[in-house]
Amino acid sequence: MTALWTSDEIARALSPAAMPDAPFEAGGVTFDSRAVGKGDLFFALAGETADGHAFVGEALGRGAAAAVVSRDLPEAKGRVVRVGDTMQALVDLGRAGRRRSTARVASVTGSAGKTSTKDALRAMLSAQAPTAASVASFNNHVGVPISLARLPREARYGVFEIGMNHPGEIEPLARLVEAHVGVITNVEPVHIGHMGSEEAIADEKACLFAGMREGAVAVLNRDNRHFERLAADARRFGVARIVGFGRSEAADARLLACSLQDRGSDVVALIHNRRIEYRLGAAGEHWVLNSLAALAAVEALGADLAAAAATLATVEALPGRGARRHLAFGAGTVELLDESYNANPVSMRAMLAVLARTEPGPGGRRLLALGDMRELGERSDEYHAGLADAVAQSGAAQVFLCGPHMKALWQRLAAGQRGVHRPDSAALAPDVAAALRAGDVIAVKGSLASKMKSVVDAVLAASGGEMER
Repeated sequence: MTALWTSDEIARALSPAAMPDAPFEAGGVTFDSRAVGKGDLFFALAGETADGHAFVGEALGRGAAAAVVSRDLPEAKGRVVRVGDTMQALVDLGRAGRRRSTARVASVTGSAGKTSTKDALRAMLSAQAPTAASVASFNNHVGVPISLARLPREARYGVFEIGMNHPGEIEPLARLVEAHVGVITNVEPVHIGHMGSEEAIADEKACLFAGMREGAVAVLNRDNRHFERLAADARRFGVARIVGFGRSEAADARLLACSLQDRGSDVVALIHNRRIEYRLGAAGEHWVLNSLAALAAVEALGADLAAAAATLATVEALPGRGARRHLAFGAGTVELLDESYNANPVSMRAMLAVLARTEPGPGGRRLLALGDMRELGERSDEYHAGLADAVAQSGAAQVFLCGPHMKALWQRLAAGQRGVHRPDSAALAPDVAAALRAGDVIAVKGSLASKMKSVVDAVLAASGGEMER
């Protein structure tokens, strides 16, 4: 099997760099010493809470081929690549990985749905040819270059997620990715506390089109009120073709009909005047729209559209992002809808709509456990209170809330819906677990900083384990 990187290639990419005397080959690239595999290249990055140089010995002990460092480490003598700045070196290796690749590449961003769209694209393209994609949410200044540094030589397709929460973050990453196709799922008031306005968010998202390859295609949400602004920005960056997706009659990838069900959806779409019918394995109208964006990207990349649509039946939501888990509980079961990884007003409403279509078991109820949505700025309480109508429509019998901003929603709830409000998820978790009974459906969601995974863990601990489906 061909090595991902040889020491000669690393030396050229990271120049100037002091290389070990003995040549070596690397089969992988990582910055996490706990995840080092035999033959990996380990980057000692300085983070907010820890400096990777402290873990070089551990990484080499786990079998790393070499470590990229920016200072002398006597304990690692002979197995280090010495550079001036390890973060810049990672960026340089990511750029080299992209430049040597012949893959057709898509980049994905958006206020909501970017990870789901990226994962749908990966599933569809992987079924057709060797495909590389960002893992998890590797979408920031570290995640993007390391994803590119991991891009295999033989990849035919690449899919890379790019995120932001402050101005100026997307363009340098987009210029690294050099995509052929760029997808913006939507623009909504997410991270608006840092960005100031939706228009500023739109302009930042449009920086996805910086540095794209010749003949680039932009895939944009035709239903979003910022469509024309994004399209104008894309053209300014030199994008050759704009493809719209959505319900609009003007959309190139247009939703004609869909049957939304508890366990997925049946979809009829028109992709550039070609009628496509397909089954989607993940539930929710937001997933239907994400699938249209992904199919539009598949067409723009030149892959087989019909085969890609057929693959969507296998696509399911991931843990923390809508995964459905059936748990043994007493004489029956409890269904857990786990959206604990992230939250914003748009994704909250999408999850509540899914809950409304999820039928409890015999004697069961719909329950909600919600944590604060972060980075919403001065109107944060207003955004939280504004969820009251969607909560009511979800059919939730009891609502469990935590965090200071969720107090605004608590005050808008009907008295009979109120479970408890706690200051944080650690205090809320035992209350949620104690309230469960057989037949219940419990949905858990909040921003990552709200740590709603502790509520998920409490539900799992209270159950008798996961059931076969």
